[in-house]
Amino acid sequence: MRVKICGLTSAEQVHTAVAAGADYVGFVFFPRSPRALSIRAARAAALAAPPGVAKVALTVDAEDALLDAILAEVPIDILQLHGAETPARVQAVKAQSGLAVMKAVGLAEAADLAELDRQMRVADQVLVDAKPPRGAARPGGNAVAFDWRLIAGRRWPVPWLLAGGLTPENVAEAIRLTGARQVDVSSGVEDAPGHKDPARITAFIEAAHRATRAGVPPSLSASP
Repeated sequence: MRVKICGLTSAEQVHTAVAAGADYVGFVFFPRSPRALSIRAARAAALAAPPGVAKVALTVDAEDALLDAILAEVPIDILQLHGAETPARVQAVKAQSGLAVMKAVGLAEAADLAELDRQMRVADQVLVDAKPPRGAARPGGNAVAFDWRLIAGRRWPVPWLLAGGLTPENVAEAIRLTGARQVDVSSGVEDAPGHKDPARITAFIEAAHRATRAGVPPSLSASP
């Protein structure tokens, strides 16, 4: 089990997540998010992550100039594209940056799985998220879950992460239903928008690992 804690806003939060066992730490570059960071603040936070912990930059339909500015200052390992980026755009970002790209895809119904399949042909990883509610100001971090049965028993050609409305209280059930081997959380470990709760971070990671140790039925196994 690998866990991503997204929306971290300080070196202190990075230390907390890493100490609890996080495998990925995520930094948000989207002004409408309460977790948004300046490039300078993101650099300070990213430098707090030790080797072996993947540093992820979340952007939303970012232009090349913003991506270049981020990568010039912040030591990032993975670019997370969380907007309406097409497979062609994913390929272009990979070529431009030389980094692995994680593409987020929102699900609400079975018809949305087609987009997931398209993105998996080009992305290095896919983040399977909940489609934002109608009128939402943000494409993610809305504390909304999708029907996990939509992806139960499926296998895909690239590693993927389960996201969307996960909390310390429901992550074990989400893992049981989907067979996920990677999970992502942001708002589910906060005590206020944009403010991470160390106790909830620890509880989330422990719950995810306990669920994995308990075992997932073979029919629900999924890559990675």
